[in-house]
Amino acid sequence: MNMKKNLLMTLLLCMVCLVANAQKFALIDMEYILKNIPAYERANEQLNQISKKWQSEVEALALEAQTLYKNYQSEAVFLSEEQKIKKEEEIVAKEKEAQELKRKYFGPEGELYKKRESLMAPIQEEIYTAVKEISDAKGYSVVVDRASAASIIYASPKIDISNEVLVKLGYTN
Repeated sequence: MNMKKNLLMTLLLCMVCLVANAQKFALIDMEYILKNIPAYERANEQLNQISKKWQSEVEALALEAQTLYKNYQSEAVFLSEEQKIKKEEEIVAKEKEAQELKRKYFGPEGELYKKRESLMAPIQEEIYTAVKEISDAKGYSVVVDRASAASIIYASPKIDISNEVLVKLGYTN
């Protein structure tokens, strides 16, 4: 049984090597490309400016909450129980407001993410189009980004077996 597995693995490896030799591959360095696109540098600068502005807004709210807390600590002995509760609620509300603003600006679907997408998507699309045109002209089946070794920037539809895999799994398109 073990010998059959080894033989099968050897055959599969040989087949993969044969198929790989028949394909043309290319590399790109996305970091290098982006550094040489002025629009990308401008977009990055704009994102940095926006990020700093929003960060200062969040920090200002957090500072307000901190000031409220310090004032509460110094005044606590003079406050009635009802006044203490009111002040505590005010502090918690201010802290919550700061956290919500931070999430709004910097969260996974926040304003910074949306702004980055709107600024970078056209640049990325242009790069993809250029890579595709070069790949089509020179017959490259796969283009790999050396800056992020695992990313495939363009793969020829001719080598895409996704539909065959779906059929094999029992799904039809």
